[in-house]
Amino acid sequence: MRIHAALRSGLLLVLCVNLAAAAEALKSGPQVGEELQKTFEPVNLTGPDVGEKTCVLCEYGASPVVMVFAREVNEPLTRLIKRLDAATAQHKDRGVATCVILLSDEPEPAKRLQQLAAREKIQHTILRTYQAAGPKGYNVAEDAEITAILFLDRFVKANHVFKAGELQDKGIEAVVADIAKILPTKK
Repeated sequence: MRIHAALRSGLLLVLCVNLAAAAEALKSGPQVGEELQKTFEPVNLTGPDVGEKTCVLCEYGASPVVMVFAREVNEPLTRLIKRLDAATAQHKDRGVATCVILLSDEPEPAKRLQQLAAREKIQHTILRTYQAAGPKGYNVAEDAEITAILFLDRFVKANHVFKAGELQDKGIEAVVADIAKILPTKK
């Protein structure tokens, strides 16, 4: 009997720990299945419309898009941008578009993002900036250092969220692998 009681107590403890961990999972940005309806206009730091505000949803229409919201310009973000840039080039024939939107009210991080683009020769991913609060209606969590939203025809097909220090190579590869979820079928 004591063994069974100890086992039950142990199982309850494991269950409680798992439930607590699940409750702590950070949600950020539109979730899978949701339709992106709110437009917003970040400032383009790279690409053909440098220095101008453009509507992201208007620009991409029904195209497959990887849209990343970032709060810091750092090495993990650099690795993510480089992988997305390569994947965008690889899937150019399928219309894949990528953009990284730095959420900051300060001018210095935007300058660092532009320098990163030049240094790393980023050619296929548009880098942009927007106010720190993020676009209204997108619910980008303040605790999320990176929020990656993958959508097709404005419907979210994948969502990846990383707190500060969490974005590692495995997470980067998961974001890139999910591009398959937004690729239109070849004709």
